[in-house]
Amino acid sequence: MTDGPTIFKVRQRAAWSSGNWDVLSVLVADVGPDLLDRLGVTDGEDLLDIGTGSGGSIPVPAALRGANVVGSDLTPAMFDAARARAAAVGVDVEWIEADAESLPFENGRFDVVTSTFGHMFAPRHAVAAGEMVRVLRPGGRLGCTTWPPDSGTARTMALMGRYLPAPPEGVESPLAWGSVEHVRGMFEPHGIELEFGTGTALVEFDDIDAFYERFDANFGPGLVAMAMLGDKCAQVRRERRALQDEFITPIVGGYRLRQDYLVTIGRKPA
Repeated sequence: MTDGPTIFKVRQRAAWSSGNWDVLSVLVADVGPDLLDRLGVTDGEDLLDIGTGSGGSIPVPAALRGANVVGSDLTPAMFDAARARAAAVGVDVEWIEADAESLPFENGRFDVVTSTFGHMFAPRHAVAAGEMVRVLRPGGRLGCTTWPPDSGTARTMALMGRYLPAPPEGVESPLAWGSVEHVRGMFEPHGIELEFGTGTALVEFDDIDAFYERFDANFGPGLVAMAMLGDKCAQVRRERRALQDEFITPIVGGYRLRQDYLVTIGRKPA
């Protein structure tokens, strides 16, 4: 019998493959460069990004800074858009299909390991954290961003979770990564020295209805979830929009979406 985490990964790969994340990546486009600034990524460093998606958050900006970048993701369907992004600005990035719980890299290969809202979806948090530390060189840095419990994204994920079937046995909630205490529990046993901060991603758009329509048409996990809801779909859409509207404010000529996130910076002892 297939175990719960394996079933979950198969479903995750299918869900993310069903949409077009690149269309929506603008929602977190500024998060990666902010994380790179906090990490102080410099020319010539070896960097691994986990859950890299279409590459716009970390890999392409890091390569533009002169880093030697590997972008890894469980869903290789993302890589066509990622390659196009890299080619458009003339940088080389190595794209590798990889499970965050079993990274195909030798111990201590990278100076920097990052993840912007990617590693948090690995079903076994301690396993994923251990892999991030394993491939990091002594003295290396790790940086990741996650959604704190009071953020709009975390509250929306929790809302959807109330209507959907429970995940398979052995799968931990990605929302746990939004807690500083949980992050400490994952990394500090490996000797990682941690610092925490917060960030805010702001996205502006001119038509709020078009914004929601574009999201619904391209967010793969959302497409799968809505298909499962059947006659509850319209009700859930209304509840979700009412919640997300709390984080959208009118501005001159349109609207602004605010997304607050937790930043974790860690250093591996030399």
